[in-house]
Amino acid sequence: MRRRFFVERFEAQRARMEGEAAHHLGRVLRAQPGQVYELSDGQRVWLGRVEMVGRDVVEFALVEELPAYQPSLESTLLVAVLKFDAFEWALEKATELGVTRIVPLAAARSEKALLVAAAKRAERWKKILLEASQQSRRVSVPLLEPLAKPEAAFASKVDALCVLLSEAPEARPLRLVVAGQQRKAAVLAIGPEGGWTDAEFAAARGAQFQEASLGKLILRTETAVVAALASLNFALSQD
Repeated sequence: MRRRFFVERFEAQRARMEGEAAHHLGRVLRAQPGQVYELSDGQRVWLGRVEMVGRDVVEFALVEELPAYQPSLESTLLVAVLKFDAFEWALEKATELGVTRIVPLAAARSEKALLVAAAKRAERWKKILLEASQQSRRVSVPLLEPLAKPEAAFASKVDALCVLLSEAPEARPLRLVVAGQQRKAAVLAIGPEGGWTDAEFAAARGAQFQEASLGKLILRTETAVVAALASLNFALSQD
């Protein structure tokens, strides 16, 4: 199976890769003229034949346009920042599961030291999203939004099925919340290890989020990301 990489644009049957990605392809993977890779500009996918390999640039001739699979469900993940190894694992898996947009949350019960350090991790997180998108052969890379307070993220929701994971006894199972829905967009909010505060619950309810449960067991945040996104994809995707 051919590897997929992202380029800025296609132009006049050619594509050009620059910077760190080109260095990796040329120096680490040792790409050679004549080799063929899949290339995406975020909207279309082409087979590209390597024409020239430089120190920090690789040039391609476009050979054949390929089908570009686009998920039928547009999903946004609002996820509280947690310890970075777990958070980055969650970002990777959310990307593999087709999430469209990710908003890191500065929840009230998130660790303050992690929130202070989060801004410096943004470029690393974008790189994780890029590499996971290439590995899973996505057409586009998820959009990573800046760190936001939950109240602001809830209020800026799109016209979508909005779900807040909750451990409250009255929260309905996620499968029942999504049953029968015909939405093409979903927003999933997942809180920190310490759970949502009363104020955050109130803000979510005010923004028409529905509370949902993943069952009786208490899941880590990163586990909940995978379980909930997989459930939403299964229930709402019409592919």
